[in-house]
Amino acid sequence: MTEKLKQIIKEEVVKLPKETRDAISAFNWGTVSEEIGKKYLLTESEVNDLQVETGLVLIGLVDGDEYALNIESNIGISKEGAEKIAEEINQKIFNPISKTISKKVEENLKTKNTNWKQTLNFIVSGGDYSAFLKKDEPRNTTEEISKTNMLGNNSKITDIKTKFTI
Repeated sequence: MTEKLKQIIKEEVVKLPKETRDAISAFNWGTVSEEIGKKYLLTESEVNDLQVETGLVLIGLVDGDEYALNIESNIGISKEGAEKIAEEINQKIFNPISKTISKKVEENLKTKNTNWKQTLNFIVSGGDYSAFLKKDEPRNTTEEISKTNMLGNNSKITDIKTKFTI
C-alpha cells in the first residue's frame, strides 16, 4: 500500500465512530489484503487497487454489496476471480473487524446506565429525538439578514467564488 493511500485512509478512519476506528486500527488489514492479492497472482498495482477497494468498504464510502463488482471492474479480473477474492477478504478482514466492532458496542452498552423512562420516552416519540430537544423562540429572519449584510459577508462570498473560478 502506498504511503499516500495509507494517509488518506487514516484521515477517513479518524472520522468514524470510536469502536470502528479502534477495530480497523487494531487489525492489519493492509497486510492481509496484500497476501490475498499475491495468492491470486495480482500485480503490485492490482494489489494496491484491491487495498483501495478494501479500504473504501472499511471506511464506509462504498457498500460491501458492491465489493466484488468493484474488484472486477477496477482491477480487471474475471467475475469468478473477483468473487473468490471478495469472499476470502470477507472471511479474513471484514468478518473479524465486524465481530470486534460488535463486541465493543455490546461492552459499551453494558456499561451505559439507561433507564426505562428513556426507552419509554423514545418509543412514545416514535423514534424522533427532536421531541426531546429544547425549542428555541422563532427568529426574526429579516432582522438577521440585514445584520449579516451589514457585517460584510459580501466580501466573504466573493472570496469563496474566486476559489472556484477556473
